[in-house]
Order: sequence, then structure tokens, then C-alpha cells
Amino acid sequence: MAQTLPQPKTRSEVFESPAGSQISGGHLVAKALKNEGVDTIFTLCGGHIIDIYDGCIDEGIRIVDVRHEQVAAHAADGYARMTGGLGCAVVTAGPGTTNATTGVANAFRAESPMLLIGGQTSTAQHHMRGLQDLPHVEIMRPITKFASTVPTTERVADFVAMAARESFSGTFGPSFLEIPRDVLDAKIDLNKAVVPQPGRYRASTKSIGDPADVERVADLLRAARKPCILLGQQVWTCRAAPVAREFVETLNVPAYMNGAGRGTLGPDHPLHFQLTRRDAFADSDLIIIAGTPFDFRLRYGKSLKSANVVQIDMGYTTVGRNRDVSLGLVGDVGAILAAILQATTGRHDNGAAARIGWARELRAKEQAAVDARMPRLMNGARPIHPYRLAYEIDAFLTDNSIFIGDGGDVVTFAGNVVRPKGPGLWMDPGPLGTLGVGTGFALAAKMVAPQREVVALFGDGSFAMTGFDMQTSIRDKAPYIAIIGNNSYMNQIRFGQIQKYGKERGNVGNYLGDVHFEKFAEMLGVHGEAVHDPEEIGPALRRARESGTCAIVNVWLDPDAYAPGTENQTMYK
Repeated sequence: MAQTLPQPKTRSEVFESPAGSQISGGHLVAKALKNEGVDTIFTLCGGHIIDIYDGCIDEGIRIVDVRHEQVAAHAADGYARMTGGLGCAVVTAGPGTTNATTGVANAFRAESPMLLIGGQTSTAQHHMRGLQDLPHVEIMRPITKFASTVPTTERVADFVAMAARESFSGTFGPSFLEIPRDVLDAKIDLNKAVVPQPGRYRASTKSIGDPADVERVADLLRAARKPCILLGQQVWTCRAAPVAREFVETLNVPAYMNGAGRGTLGPDHPLHFQLTRRDAFADSDLIIIAGTPFDFRLRYGKSLKSANVVQIDMGYTTVGRNRDVSLGLVGDVGAILAAILQATTGRHDNGAAARIGWARELRAKEQAAVDARMPRLMNGARPIHPYRLAYEIDAFLTDNSIFIGDGGDVVTFAGNVVRPKGPGLWMDPGPLGTLGVGTGFALAAKMVAPQREVVALFGDGSFAMTGFDMQTSIRDKAPYIAIIGNNSYMNQIRFGQIQKYGKERGNVGNYLGDVHFEKFAEMLGVHGEAVHDPEEIGPALRRARESGTCAIVNVWLDPDAYAPGTENQTMYK
């Protein structure tokens, strides 16, 4: 029997209310956000946007008020990454919106689906130089997938839905809506409002690209004797960790991970590799790049030496950018990996035996690299070496811990050592390299997953940028552990200055001073302590965990120790 689909209502009929029932623009924003699955907004108050708050109260949407709009935007970005849904920040006009710009730009490069709603002067005061009047849309357009003014109250909810669709179209990303105050405050007949019905206006996004190319990749894999795969951000975006694990296990493909793809395979998985990526990229006869661009992290594709490179990505414009590829498949990363795996099933696999030896070869090199590095990880020097801090953090994290990295050199050290125990347990800024993301990320992560422990590693420079919003986490009962790697400098920049201009000019513009951040914790009424001895790092972290509150562990590091990536200046190559 054929299935009969329900007939969609017209958009003006979605809310069936008595004739004459009135609703404001701010309340329409809240209804539309609820339709999009938004249950939390991050905000800093302003007179232009208060009607949205009133609507959110009626719709049961949580309002989290922060102390700086940059934190609101980072928290919305973090909320999107954690939930897979739409993150939302609401800020006032002018400086409220410009303060949030960095967070939007970070989400843009990190492919995070968030919506920033900004206020604006009333339309009647357009070009009259009203309070906080700026060309917000023009400012936001280059760093968003969609940016627009909402022209009328009747169209408020329709524009929210439009912005949300754009955020999830192809490669995910942020959108921006500017809503003038009179559009938000005006009341209209509810039955005249254009409000899309939830679940009735979205297309399927589980595309596998060209099926013929899926078969071609399957043929390359069956013939490959030394394949490897890099699992990137979009593996987590598409919630594809289970199928990615099945893919590498079934085909015996060594796997490397970056960004939020970290944790797809646990640290003890036999096909999880971390320190031998250069070897694999140099010797592989087939490299699959799944869900990460050929940007500076891959030396714009120059790191990939194989003649056969397959790129899988959610965005058409990313494939083949900076480097030619053998095949490019655009669609849902998990669906594509599943389709390729299915295409390899039941056919003769010429390279199967050789891949076993290839994995063993890489494992031997990986173990040799781990052994060679171990003395630096166990370094007992004072001041504390950053590798020792990273080692202690890795040992401290549990299967329940979400790890956030927010810093320059100190997080570069950690990126080579800290291993998340599962998917979705690693958060970093992404390719924009923004400092200050950690406070908003930690707040959002704890709100999404209150049962999980949240551990954030900051540089002393990055913590100082947004750290005061730890008070927001205290107010909202979203505690996390802040570990501050304190070397009194912006060390990633300092090294380059010393190399270029000499030691006598190496501290210009990057010296931060010796800041006792544990006293900041005391001011906030939470746990805080300083650590000078490497043997005390572990006990201090455990005391922070046992405190049950937000906690600051201020670890004093050697200012003259630099990460290999910093010494090689790889971020600029």
C-alpha cells in the first residue's frame, strides 16, 4: 500500500491562533530558533535585542549571559561542535556585533554551524547615525555563509530558517542576521507570520557523490599495498567515527587524525598512528584525506607524496584546492566511507597481505619515535618542560574527559602528546588559530555534556584574553578544570623574533609578565594552585578534579623551551 504523505501547510498557517492574536519580532525569533532545535543562546545584553530574551523565556530556551561577546560567539561555536546542531549567539548592535566577529571568523574556518543574531538601529533611523549603527552585514559577509538584514517582522522566522539552512548547506559554517530594533519590537497578527514548519523544509545531506567514483576508489584500495588515511574535522561533523573505524579495521588501513577527528580511534587502537605521518605520506601508494582541507597543516598538499590521492569532503570548492587529486568525492564523509567499504566487499583484494606488513612497518617506526621522545616527556627539570606537562595531562584524562586546547606553543606541545580517548573529546580552535576560544568552548561543552569532565589547557596569553568568563561557568554551574601553561611570554611568536632579530630584541611585544593566576581562582571562590615541580602536576590535577568546582592549575613552564613546530616555523610554511 502506497504511503500517503501529510500535506504541508502554507507557512502562514503554521501557527493556528485566534484571529487578532499578536506576536512580536523577538518572540518570532525565539519560535524559529526552537524550530531549529536551539535550546540555548549565548548573549551579552543590549537594548536592541531584549525582546528576543522575552521570547526565549516563553519558548523554554536557556539564556546564558557572558561578559564579552567574543566568548558568546565561541560558546555558540563550541555548542554546535558538541551537539551537531545549530549554535546561537545573540548580541547587540555596533560593538556587540564587532566583538563577536572573531568568534564568527573562527567558526567560518572551522566549518562550525552557528548563527549570530545582531541588533541594529530602527529602520526609521537608517543612515541617521543612530546609537551603535554600523554596516554589520557588510562586515560579516566575507566570514559567513549567509549574512542579511531582516526586512520586516513578518519575515523574521523565515530568515532564521534561511540562515540555518545555509549553515548546514555543503560544508557547514556560520550565518549572520541583523535585525533592526523596530522589526523586533513590532507586533503583527500571528497568522500573518511566515514561519517554516520544523522538519518540512530540509533536504537529505547523506550524499555519496558519484557512485562510479566510489567504485574507482574501491578498486584503488583493493590494489593498494601501502595505503593510509587522514581523518579530519568532518569525520566528527558527520558523526562518522563508527564507520571510519569499521573502514580502517576491515581494510587494514593505518589512520592519522587531526582537528576534531582526533579520538576517532582510541590511543591503543592498533591502527591509530600519530608520530609517523611524514613517513606514511612519503611512502604510501594511496593516501585518503577525509574531511580536512589541503591547508597549512598539510603544507598545502605538498606533504602528500603519493601519486594516488583521494579527497573526501563536504564542500565541492575544497576538493583539489592547492593540490591535484586522483579522485574527489563530495558529500557526507560517513556515507562515502560506508559506500566505499561496501564496494570493496566480496571482491578479490590484491593488496591485503601487503597491508599487514605495511601496518607492522609503521608500528615499528611509531614505537621507535615514542621511545626516543620518552626522556623529554619524563623531563624532571625546573622550570617545568612543556612536554612533561603534556605527558601528565595525557595520563590524567579519562574516557569521560573532554579536552580543549587554547594556546600557541603550549598547545603545539600537547597536540603531539595528548590523546583523546574517544570521538568528540578533543576541541581546538581550528585552522584560524584563534586564541581565547577555551573559555567559551569549556562553558558550552559542560552545558551540553554535564556528566563529562571538561579539561582545558591554556597558554597564559590565551587565558588572559577571555578567562574572566570563568565566572559565567561558576554562575551557571558548568565547572571545568583550567590548566594554564605559564611561561610569561607569547612563546610561539617570541622564538621567531629571536631567530630573526637576535635575543636582545626577542622579547619585544611578547612579554606578558609573571601572573599568579591561582589568585584569580581565589578571587572567584574556586580551587586554585600553582605548580613549580613536575612531580606535583599529577597531584595538583587530581585535587582540581576532587574540588568539584571550576579550578585553575597554574603550571610554571620553562620559557626557553619551544615546540618542534615552533622551531621549524611550520605554521608559516
